[in-house]
Amino acid sequence: MSVRVLVLLTGLYFAQGLPFGFFTQAIPVLLRDAGLSLTAISLTSFLYLPWGIKFLWAPAVDRIGTRRQWLLATQLGSAGVAFALAATDLAGSLRWLFVAIAAINLLSATQDIATDGLTVRLLGPRERGLGNGIQTGAYRLGMIAGGGGLLWIYADGGWRVLLLTLGGLILLCTVPVAFLAHETPPDGPPSTAPPGPPGGLSTAWWHRLRRPGVIALIALLAAYKFGNAMVSAIAGPFLHDTGLNLKEIALVSGALSSAGALVGSALGGWWAFRYGRRAALIGGGVSQTVAIGLYVAAAIGLGGFPMVVAANLTEHVFGGAATVALFTLMMDASEHEHAGADYTLLACAVVAAQGAAGFAGGVSGDLLGYAATFGIGMALSGIGCWVFVRALDRGSGPRSLTTWSRNPAPTP
Repeated sequence: MSVRVLVLLTGLYFAQGLPFGFFTQAIPVLLRDAGLSLTAISLTSFLYLPWGIKFLWAPAVDRIGTRRQWLLATQLGSAGVAFALAATDLAGSLRWLFVAIAAINLLSATQDIATDGLTVRLLGPRERGLGNGIQTGAYRLGMIAGGGGLLWIYADGGWRVLLLTLGGLILLCTVPVAFLAHETPPDGPPSTAPPGPPGGLSTAWWHRLRRPGVIALIALLAAYKFGNAMVSAIAGPFLHDTGLNLKEIALVSGALSSAGALVGSALGGWWAFRYGRRAALIGGGVSQTVAIGLYVAAAIGLGGFPMVVAANLTEHVFGGAATVALFTLMMDASEHEHAGADYTLLACAVVAAQGAAGFAGGVSGDLLGYAATFGIGMALSGIGCWVFVRALDRGSGPRSLTTWSRNPAPTP
């Protein structure tokens, strides 16, 4: 892998994590600081809908124009939205902030489609392990910068400085794309196949969804992550309501816990490789459930500030490990000849489930309080893990899922 390709992929995945970390970790804290209810804050999860439905326009990204054109358009568009928002007065209304969040999520989700396709073209089979490491690491570093770093900047400089910094960093990550044409072969000659009938792409996705066992697997994936996603959605406002200032939250929830999630990602990958998918998912599910128990303890006043920090860090570590193991299983469940379509469909289903869980967590937090909501999340996480394992042990899921109870054979 050349240095230029390494820099290119690092910049693109960092650029994805940067706004996502800001919107998912910093924005809930800032909205709580502005006096919004947990229910109102949870509604912002619907602004991430593009990540749940991006499979609908993924074929267009592959077939229209080049990946370089898509990457330049989406990166420059995201930076432009941030700069435009910096020139907007947010003191009276947050309406334009929500519009910007929706727009940048649409652009980032589209950038992700182009980046993943580009990565497959640029890297040979022996390089893809390193490529996946770059993807996870750069994305997490972007989340740390976006969640903790930008929140820290806001505490000192306010909205305008924060948004100018966000736009500037996205622009910086766009620079390597200008050299992309020199590093990758053309996307290929135009297809000579006749166009399919109207609705053909929609029919193809419906066919993949109707594959035996896929609906059951989607339900199981949602059950496995629902409780953990409920807790994650209100973790930031909880830190605010325990009395931490913005800089302390930036350190705990942004830098420290995102670094913990990076460690958890490595742990989940090693767990699945060393002991198999079943052991990794049981271990990840049980450990993330136990970690949520620390939030329950913190919410009822046990342990003080150290318990709050321990809960946040531990949940990120083991939640990250469980997520990596889950995504590995999703790859196993994808048929080789339809791997991109199958995996994107499952990934979008997980995003949609996490969005619904985030809304449920916000409503429950307003109605029942933090302690009860964390307790519900803990119970659902444990039940979801048990149901997931029992169902797959009994053969639920698509036939392509052949690595559930054993280590996959090494690739020749």
